[in-house]
Amino acid sequence: MFRISQFMRELAAAERDGRYPVVNERTPRGPVVIWNLIRRCNLTCAHCYALSADHDYAGELSFDEVSRVMDDLKSFHVPVLILSGGEPLMRADLFEIAARAKRLSFYVGLSTNGTLIDAAMADHVAAQGFDYVGISLDGLRDTHDRFRRKQGAFDASLAAVRLLRERGVKVGLRYTMTAMNAADLPALLQLMHDEQVDKFYFSHLNYAGRGNIHRARDAHFAATRDALDRLFDAAWAAARDGRTLEFVTGNNDADGVYLLQWVRRRFPQWTDALHARLQAWGGNASGLHVANIDNLGHVHPDTMWWHHDLGSVRERPFSQIWADTSDPLMAGLKTQPRPVTGRCGACAHLGICGGNTRVRAQQVTGDPWAEDPGCYLDDSEIGLSATAPTRVPVTPFQQRIRVLSC
Repeated sequence: MFRISQFMRELAAAERDGRYPVVNERTPRGPVVIWNLIRRCNLTCAHCYALSADHDYAGELSFDEVSRVMDDLKSFHVPVLILSGGEPLMRADLFEIAARAKRLSFYVGLSTNGTLIDAAMADHVAAQGFDYVGISLDGLRDTHDRFRRKQGAFDASLAAVRLLRERGVKVGLRYTMTAMNAADLPALLQLMHDEQVDKFYFSHLNYAGRGNIHRARDAHFAATRDALDRLFDAAWAAARDGRTLEFVTGNNDADGVYLLQWVRRRFPQWTDALHARLQAWGGNASGLHVANIDNLGHVHPDTMWWHHDLGSVRERPFSQIWADTSDPLMAGLKTQPRPVTGRCGACAHLGICGGNTRVRAQQVTGDPWAEDPGCYLDDSEIGLSATAPTRVPVTPFQQRIRVLSC
């Protein structure tokens, strides 16, 4: 996850104080764990990496098994649990699991589509004390309902946002951009403002699950850059004005390099300081600082690697599975720098993005160490050629999106 707002607040402090702040961030001893507690979902979304449907899935972890795993995660110094699905609210013991996680002092997030949150459910969520609730929106009403394959899904999800906000729950919008919904991004950012939402998570499309089916219609590089420009501008305005909004991106660690370019154009005096900060951040964290446990207890390098099984928590503790580098993929993900090839291997900014997410390369080429097909930076921007032609056409944003959507 790339925390745009964190870097923008540091930049605002540098502009205010005349020096870049000293940031002593500690790398967490254990990974953030995204835990798909249930695969069942009341929706069948077009880009679901879990390929969920509205029926029960056999063999899911019981509460006692979840509790044993949770104890191991705590002893392994895991700081954060993100409870996900499927639709996690369809799991009958979700609130018992969340309560136990809070007693163990985890930071506990909930990732939901929001359609099951009425006033009574919002009361339960608020009373449980989730640290954060993320609700997915793919665009405005027509776009969202088309992606979610359910009429009325947008209205239900937006109602959930309002119900949670009214109860003081920190809530955020989650958005995955493709060519089919990129035109809705400006309106969603406006919606965030109008609804006084705390956080906006922008996800680049990764090639996994049903998202893999749609990779041919992945948002074009020009639209990606326009989207990031909008996010950077919004995050900078919030940081400059002292507003505590959060803008983050996921699934494309080239965003760090693109931010460095943004700062070089606007605040060149802070370029070197930011470069050092981004190097310390280190880019992609799959297999390092981000982990996934699926509904059956299988461990994966992150949520987009469900087709690669590292082991089962029913057979070995998570802590042992995560530390085991006998698996070639995990060995490579934990190697610094990673053994990437092609443009990624030759990139001058490998230390910033860490070779980016590896699942796109694996899905397209079969080689997890090949160059990332989702990198939207030109050769000249990554130090390969000073004369490389740009991929970015100089046409208005909306015109580009209309062409992409045809």
